[in-house]
Amino acid sequence: MPQNRFDLEIIVNLIKEKSKVLDIGCGDGELLSMIKKQKNASVRGLEINPNDVSKALAKGISVIQGDANKDLQNYPDNSFDYAILSHTIQAMQNPKEIMSQMLRIAEFSVIALPNFAYYKNRFYLLLKGEMPVRKTIPYQWYDTPNIHFCSINDFEKLCLEMGFIIKQKFYLNSNRQVPGYLQNKLLGNFLAEFAIFVIAKKDLAFVTEAEFVFKKAPKVGLEGSGVGLVSNIIH
Repeated sequence: MPQNRFDLEIIVNLIKEKSKVLDIGCGDGELLSMIKKQKNASVRGLEINPNDVSKALAKGISVIQGDANKDLQNYPDNSFDYAILSHTIQAMQNPKEIMSQMLRIAEFSVIALPNFAYYKNRFYLLLKGEMPVRKTIPYQWYDTPNIHFCSINDFEKLCLEMGFIIKQKFYLNSNRQVPGYLQNKLLGNFLAEFAIFVIAKKDLAFVTEAEFVFKKAPKVGLEGSGVGLVSNIIH
């Protein structure tokens, strides 16, 4: 799934130094390579595409070829500090099971997902009467890998139903973060093209932000503006 480079920087800055990290559907290992270099972390990857596995291995990343729909159950409990699933959950056969497995094997899950309720998608469908085909959704309806279309609100509702705590979230569009004052339930779901969530089990609710995330939010150059990113802690 296409993604913007600056969202990788956000994810990297969510990772604590010297953590153990698993990236599920890691692709060519770009994100893991950044985490390894910038956070001195112990990183592992799980990827189904053999070509991407080869590319990741060439970068010095420890990756195994496997299907997350089946193979996450092979990892022992509490094997990692973070399990990452970036722009992939909508292509999983059973997202609820994937989320449960992620929080079984790791303390925190970092999940980035496209928001199919983004206003440009809504207008595309309204005006053309066809499923949206855009830069961030570059597939026709008949060949898309996306099998579960959800919105930001849908995902947050699912976390609530599953008893998971949203520790932090970022609402983003193609080249910047949605301003904080627009990140409410109605406008955020309308204006954000995708989102990044950090989730945990309820029994970890006592963990403070400083214990799992960099205290200082990453500053990402947004069209030369140098705008910093603001996190939203959900209690």
